Amino acid sequence: MPQLLRPEAVENLLGEVPNWKLRGNSIERTFKFGGFQEAIDFVNKVAQEAENMNHHPDIDIRWNKVKLVLSTHSAGGLTNNDFMLATKLDKLA
Repeated sequence: MPQLLRPEAVENLLGEVPNWKLRGNSIERTFKFGGFQEAIDFVNKVAQEAENMNHHPDIDIRWNKVKLVLSTHSAGGLTNNDFMLATKLDKLA
């Protein structure tokens, strides 16, 4: 099982994904697109990357906005997997 990150490690890693915000035991980011189809296309790419890593975000779709929330539920908080996936998802957008 992945190891939980210490608070100081979380702060350091947040510097590498500056568009993500810490919310409790997770990190989140909202992506905005030109319309619904672009948002859905992005979600499909997110799904593929999540499957490749076997690490799945919570996804909320609102017309042209997609909110992603990352946390390692099995570990009870943030692990390196969350920040690795956040980096990959930033590149997809």
